[in-house]
Amino acid sequence: MFSNATKRTTTQKIIYIILPILSLLLIVMAYAFVQRKLPMLLPDAAGLWNRFTKTFTNPIKNVNLIGHILASLRRVMIALAFAWSLGILFGVLIGWNRVFKALFGSIFELFRPIPPIAWIPIIIMWFGIGEFPKILIVFIGSFIPVVINTEDGIRLVEKEYIDVGRVFGANRTQLLMEFVVPTALPAIFAGIRTSVSSAWTVVLAAEMLGADHGVGALVTRGWNAGDMALVFVSIICIGIIGAILAYVLNKLEKVVSPWNN
Repeated sequence: MFSNATKRTTTQKIIYIILPILSLLLIVMAYAFVQRKLPMLLPDAAGLWNRFTKTFTNPIKNVNLIGHILASLRRVMIALAFAWSLGILFGVLIGWNRVFKALFGSIFELFRPIPPIAWIPIIIMWFGIGEFPKILIVFIGSFIPVVINTEDGIRLVEKEYIDVGRVFGANRTQLLMEFVVPTALPAIFAGIRTSVSSAWTVVLAAEMLGADHGVGALVTRGWNAGDMALVFVSIICIGIIGAILAYVLNKLEKVVSPWNN
């Protein structure tokens, strides 16, 4: 016979499963309601489905929807690989080393408030509209949140954890790698999650300004042609991919730092 605590836990789990589904249903219902009242603003479900299938039967620039998604995803993943590795390293250094923070912290604070999209005209003028400028723009947009959260996570580690390490005779490097960084992992992963959403925002902006392939290019094509169905199909794909990436990162965080879950 189940105890009241077990029943309560089971009920909470069921509720937490139902609520996300309910929120998605509410969005669908709201979309259907607005589309019915203002059909000139939103395409109907049949129009969305037809446009979705047309991206495969009549590929844009000889690339179907999956190809455009992969083109954007490739740019994002390359930029994130560099942003995560360099951003975590830089954030750890300015959060842990006073000399490094004195040298580079003020420079970072100078560039930090500049929106990533503001760099687009400069980078295009310097490097053109090829692949490298797009990846560089995404890198800038995703690098900053990783640095900010990593620095905060390192800097805000409680002094007690460091004192425990010193009691066990740990040197400064051991204190950082074995006590400080593991404690700061939740903040670091928060920066990583933020960087993913930032990367998608920036890559779409970069692709909309000049790209043959990519989801941003599809949005631009739909906008220029008055094809709202294509625009919304692209937006829905962006949302789905973003949700999948967030889910994967959440699972990865539980594996890397199970003590924080």
